[in-house]
Amino acid sequence: MSQFSAHATRPTLADFISIPGIYPAGRLDADSEGLILLTNNGQLQHKISHPDHKEAKTYLVQVEGIPSTEQLHTLSQPINLGDFITQSCQVRHIVEPEWLWPRTPPIRERADIPTSWLAITLKEGKNRQVRRMTAAVGLPTLRLIRSAIGPYSLASHPVLPGEWLNIT
Repeated sequence: MSQFSAHATRPTLADFISIPGIYPAGRLDADSEGLILLTNNGQLQHKISHPDHKEAKTYLVQVEGIPSTEQLHTLSQPINLGDFITQSCQVRHIVEPEWLWPRTPPIRERADIPTSWLAITLKEGKNRQVRRMTAAVGLPTLRLIRSAIGPYSLASHPVLPGEWLNIT
């Protein structure tokens, strides 16, 4: 869980990091993986996590099915999810990243249904937004990994789950 306070059933940041006075800049839901920035700078935390600042966040998304050109186009446009309309975003069909770690527990696999990978870059981030977007176009999310927040990415600052890196 992307919090330091204890959780009844899941490990939290406190199980991996014992540096006092730092806080997550943004959150990941319990079923998501990837990059979390931690900071002791309140202004930086606000800039990264507050929706008014529109900091770009990129997610690698494994979906069930092969996306059509139309589905990719629809994902990149505003989508009415009922309680809000998403903003336009960038969407690309990609190959599975070679550096990706195994997921624990593994995703469900169906022999008769292929999976694909997308890179989705948003400048907003409402609760379960990416999962809801892909479901709305008929591509259910199987795995969701935040790979970049603004200029910080797992490509430029590689770390594995549970690891951390001090940056300035």
